[in-house]
Amino acid sequence: MKSKDAVIALGALAQETRLEAFRLLVQAGEAGMSVGKIAESLNTAPNGRLTFHLKELLGAGLIRARPEGRFIFYSVIYPAMNDLLAFLTENCCGGAPCGTTFEPCVPRRSDPA
Repeated sequence: MKSKDAVIALGALAQETRLEAFRLLVQAGEAGMSVGKIAESLNTAPNGRLTFHLKELLGAGLIRARPEGRFIFYSVIYPAMNDLLAFLTENCCGGAPCGTTFEPCVPRRSDPA
């Protein structure tokens, strides 16, 4: 991952609602969640403001949107999340081996929420 891409991703996560939504979607697994379920879980209205925040995460390449009928489901792009985590930790321990390696997240399979 390039520094520029990391800055964009971190910028998208540097807002409370977006961070909460992203963490919620990480837990939701590959099936993701509809906007209504995200709003319900975050105790907020499924309005333009929530859509704005989700679009910021979309623009950063951290989540994807999938239309299903009248609903849009959002889910995390796990390889992008893993790339960001690997970028942030690639020089841990001052470049010396620290005995651990980054283990990428493998999402669980789940039913659409």
